[in-house]
Amino acid sequence: MAPRLLDRLEFTKGLGFRLGGLLSVAILPIGLISVIQTLYLSREYERSSEIALLGRTATAAAGERALLQGAIGTADALGPAVLETMDNPRACADIMRGFVQRTVNFSYAGFTRLDGSTECSSIPGVHDMADDPAFKKFTESPGTLVTTSLVGSGDDPSSVIVIQPLYRGDEPLGFIGVAMSHDMLRSTHVSGVANDSVQVLTFNNLGQILSGAERDDASILDLLPRDKSLPSLLSRSETTFSDYSAQGERRIFSVIPVVPGLVYAMGSWTRSESGIAGIDQTRRTALLLPLILWGASLAVAYFAVYRLVLRHIRELRGQMRRFAIGDRSAPPPVLQGAPTEIGDMSSTFHNMARILIRDEDAMEAAVNEKTVLLKEVHHRVKNNLQLIASIINMQIRVIDHEDARRVLRSVQDRVASLATIYRNLYQAEHLDSVEADRLLRDIINQMVNASVEPGTGLQVETNLSPLVLMPDQAVPLSLLATEAFTNALKYSGSGTDGRPPWVRVTLHNDGLGQATLEVQNSTGNAPPPEGTGLGSQLIEAFSSQLEGHAEQEHIPGRFTLRLTFRVDPVKRKPAGLVSTSDVVLTSAARPGSRH
Repeated sequence: MAPRLLDRLEFTKGLGFRLGGLLSVAILPIGLISVIQTLYLSREYERSSEIALLGRTATAAAGERALLQGAIGTADALGPAVLETMDNPRACADIMRGFVQRTVNFSYAGFTRLDGSTECSSIPGVHDMADDPAFKKFTESPGTLVTTSLVGSGDDPSSVIVIQPLYRGDEPLGFIGVAMSHDMLRSTHVSGVANDSVQVLTFNNLGQILSGAERDDASILDLLPRDKSLPSLLSRSETTFSDYSAQGERRIFSVIPVVPGLVYAMGSWTRSESGIAGIDQTRRTALLLPLILWGASLAVAYFAVYRLVLRHIRELRGQMRRFAIGDRSAPPPVLQGAPTEIGDMSSTFHNMARILIRDEDAMEAAVNEKTVLLKEVHHRVKNNLQLIASIINMQIRVIDHEDARRVLRSVQDRVASLATIYRNLYQAEHLDSVEADRLLRDIINQMVNASVEPGTGLQVETNLSPLVLMPDQAVPLSLLATEAFTNALKYSGSGTDGRPPWVRVTLHNDGLGQATLEVQNSTGNAPPPEGTGLGSQLIEAFSSQLEGHAEQEHIPGRFTLRLTFRVDPVKRKPAGLVSTSDVVLTSAARPGSRH
């Protein structure tokens, strides 16, 4: 299917198209290697950017990690002291207040029983923690927990509390809580990491946001992944991913564990801040550069081939076409500035054209000379035959015997017919053919003028279609027509209806290489004539030379001689010579082609 389609598209056969195809195949591996290497490098760069984002997120949350781990350790360390002073709430509270006063990181420390009452805390008095969010979270899932609480919040609406369960043996007693303010957590973030386009925040395993930049909750939520809850991101810890934020912006998110299983940090980055935007540009360039390389290579290659090959080949082709259609004014010039191979080809064509022009001139001169000589021969033969006819005419005038005069006149007609043939030959444009219709018309006119006397009323009608014959057929046809027309003139008689005598000669081409000559004459009421038989013998002999069939038909009032013969094809050029009219150029059938 593909080869047939290419055969219909002419431009696919050109040297430029095929060269472009080969160059495309040659450049294809280089382009593929370039694309593969660029994509590989872009993936490595993307991986490096992801690791860098994870590192930046971990760096931003490093202080918070240390603070939370310290709070968990402090809660563990306070456990034994609480167990020892559990029966003495005042002593236990003094321990908690002294601990908070000695540290600046924590705003609250205390022990809460399972019923929510708190007697041992850094805050004087007995407090009920049953309505505190931290207590509710602990009752839902007892265990170590980092969440928000209302105790020790100060000016903030809430604080971050680290809850550590307290057991005596296997019996749960409650939990020890160590709280710190949100400002304290935010202060541990590395300065310069978070800004309006970059946000690093921490959240616990329950999806509660613990700390972030100094932004309100609504603006922080706008930077989080759209349609995704924070607990669903725990499976993506220590990884990065791309998603749309709640504002519809394409952002890069990184998630790392701060306190494994309890607290996680997430960074929300714009593509420009993360460096991923450069990767997209690199990938687009990876596909664009091979295309640019391919187009530039094709342009340079085609320009080079056009300058070195195509323009010289087209010029040489034009010279060959002009020479083929008959431009022989001068040999085509040798191409200048062409490569050696094309220059040798042009020089060879120049020499060949020069030799052909010289030989054609010599051949044309020889043909013209032979044509002149042959026409001279035909002219002299015609003159000799006319001279013989004139001598016979002179002899007719001095003979008194009517039969002898008739015989000599028939001989004179035959000689005059031959003279007419040779006159047509030397007057014809082509010596190797004769226009039979013109020849018969001249013979009939000549015989009518010589044999028909004025006042007889004889009507001669001719219907001669154009027919070109070789001289070998024209001679017997003209002699046969002379005999038939002589007999028609001799035996024509008046019609039964009082019409004058008539003779009708018809010549037409039947097609398929056959022609028909028909000579008719009126006979009146006279019976069929009885002649000497010489004319019938001549007609039969001439029919045999024409390889035809002659038949006679005699009906009352009319006699018909009909000859059907084969027409030999006329060959007007010598064998082995090709006329410029027979030259078919390669692109002669192309639409819009010009020569």
